[in-house]
Amino acid sequence: MKTNYLALCAIAGLAASAACGKKDDDKKNAPPPPTPVSVVTARTTDAVYYDQYPATVVALKSVELRSQVTGFITALNFQEGDLVPAGKVLYEIDKRQFQGAYQQAVANLRSAQASAQNADVNKTRYQRLLQQDAVARQLAENAVTSASTAGSQVAAAQAAVSIARTNLAFATIKAPFAGRIGISQVRLGTQVSAGTTVLNTISTEDPIAVDFAVNETDISRFLTLQGKKGGVGDSILRFVLPNGQPYNQPGKIQTIDRGVDSQTGTITVRVQFANPQRQLKDGLSGVLKVLNTKSGSRLVIPNKAIVEQMGENFVYVARGDSAKQQKVQLGPRLRDEIVILDGIKNGDKIVTDGVQKLRDGGKIQISAPGAAVAAPAGPAAGK
Repeated sequence: MKTNYLALCAIAGLAASAACGKKDDDKKNAPPPPTPVSVVTARTTDAVYYDQYPATVVALKSVELRSQVTGFITALNFQEGDLVPAGKVLYEIDKRQFQGAYQQAVANLRSAQASAQNADVNKTRYQRLLQQDAVARQLAENAVTSASTAGSQVAAAQAAVSIARTNLAFATIKAPFAGRIGISQVRLGTQVSAGTTVLNTISTEDPIAVDFAVNETDISRFLTLQGKKGGVGDSILRFVLPNGQPYNQPGKIQTIDRGVDSQTGTITVRVQFANPQRQLKDGLSGVLKVLNTKSGSRLVIPNKAIVEQMGENFVYVARGDSAKQQKVQLGPRLRDEIVILDGIKNGDKIVTDGVQKLRDGGKIQISAPGAAVAAPAGPAAGK
């Protein structure tokens, strides 16, 4: 009896062991549970996006004021930073030496004119006497030469007066055009040298321009834009200030540079802006935004739906209870969304949350509230 009992125990143990092994194999071979995901519907919307270029504000007119004569500054007739009209006297240089030179040149001119007048009288007298054979021909010819020399001396004296008058005028420095004057680089009593000392800078502010460089392949695009007239509501060309705030005036292409830079393969484009509040300053840096030609009705999805693998971009499209990996071509980013140029179509259900755990063809369970894709059917779903 004992032997039979032991045999029965052994058989029962083997049966139990086989049953446990089968359960373990069933667990190993069972498919993984569906991945909880959230989905959104790819939709077509009006997508407005811009190409951005580093840009610099430049004055349409700007000039460094330099003295054209050497001397000491005797007057500054402006407030630094003021708007000044054209022709306003800005600086004065000690005029005494230039006034003296001018007066001396005038005196020399009068003396030369008197000598020339006397020479003309003598020439006329000697020519009349020569006709009467009352004087030697040599004397008459000398009188003609003297009169010609005196005339040349008058011309030289007149040129000296003109130079002296110009130098005297250069001692007063005026605004060449209406604009804003900067901080003076010299003070009262400063000695300035002709042609080298920078006194100040004056530039216009309204309108003002923004310069930026574009690739030579885009020249035709900007030539087309140059022919368009910008209006108050125009949004093709916009400037962004250094603090990230958009400038509230539209721009218009004023000019495209004459040639391409052979070193960089770029060409400079200048856009003109109204500047009534003087908000844009010469030399200020910012970003010039140009409306992209592909703006319009475009397919967009959230940025977080994009999966990058080995330099290519993919999304997971919900197909029933599984997710299919789909390669896509990306367009510009629009804040938290991105334009899709190719790869999916309007109405596709795109997985946004849970993409890190997905594989191509993997089972999914929609967990987003109000999702259009139903959860996978199974025993658990029927409970």
